[in-house]
Amino acid sequence: MRILSRSKPRTVVITGATAGIGRACVRAFATGGHRLVLVARGPAGLRAASAEARAAGSPVRTVPADVADPQACEAVAARAEAEFGPIDVWVNDAFASVFAPFTEISPAEFRRVTDVTYLGYVNATRAALRRMLPRDHGTIVQVGSAIAYRGIPLQTAYSGAKHALQGWHEALRCELLASGTAVRVTMVQMPAVNTPQFDWVLNRLRGRPRPVAPVYQPELAARAVRFAADHPGRREYWVGGSTVGTLVANALAPGLLDRYLARTGIDAQQEDGPRRADGLANLWTPSDTSHDHGAHGRFDDEARERSTQLWASQHHGLLAVGGAALLGAAARGLVRGSRSGPPGPG
Repeated sequence: MRILSRSKPRTVVITGATAGIGRACVRAFATGGHRLVLVARGPAGLRAASAEARAAGSPVRTVPADVADPQACEAVAARAEAEFGPIDVWVNDAFASVFAPFTEISPAEFRRVTDVTYLGYVNATRAALRRMLPRDHGTIVQVGSAIAYRGIPLQTAYSGAKHALQGWHEALRCELLASGTAVRVTMVQMPAVNTPQFDWVLNRLRGRPRPVAPVYQPELAARAVRFAADHPGRREYWVGGSTVGTLVANALAPGLLDRYLARTGIDAQQEDGPRRADGLANLWTPSDTSHDHGAHGRFDDEARERSTQLWASQHHGLLAVGGAALLGAAARGLVRGSRSGPPGPG
């Protein structure tokens, strides 16, 4: 398999690049002269993200585009290669969501979330693969979520889209492995992250939306995405102990987790505070037409900057070797003990 040296500048496309995890990814990749193509709808966010990347030394192009449109994704890929040459890495992060009970989400709103959060990844990946596969080179990183495995109340549209994304990604990865191509796809499953989305999402709750604690900083998520781009052999990476706990609990006792989330999941996703009007939500139009939101939301006081689980996910080989060594030492100890006979009286 041919892997481009990580010290060599790469052409990197990032969707959803203006805020939250996507914006933090811009900063994570804006080193070493990497050539960045930033994709989003909001002009203010694109200008600010571009300025940050340039200040860090990266050549940048911004492409206003809605990933729900397959032709727009194709145009992004074509411009990226026309400006900077072959695409080495494509990061999919754009999404949309609605905070509301399922019965209060209109069919058009549900379809819009699906079109962006699921089909947006599909559209962008198709455009990237059309160029990567003939060259037998490239990496696509899908920014996922623990919700890809475990749906939660008040986020039925987002949960459905992330579940669809997970199934599609697994099927695609199998096809690529079967073909023998060196192109790789990998996924990073995220915990709750301190992003601005909770102040612009379409909200029909009684309170103000918030992430379910514990909350992590977007820079931690971006470091995981950068690591995945540099080490795409893993099928997925898990960020945050809460992600692991959720996935394990859902695998072992999904019915129990259903009841737990029914009791706690409603209140855990909202807090007291003024609600923004639905007209200010970014579901249909970008919320950063005149104002840059940046990477962080309003939860800095509680957000965590580190994750032991992320380290473990990145170093699973080292942990496996260490575990095997400990088991081997224990086995040798048992053998020696059996040879020397039982201990004498104390």
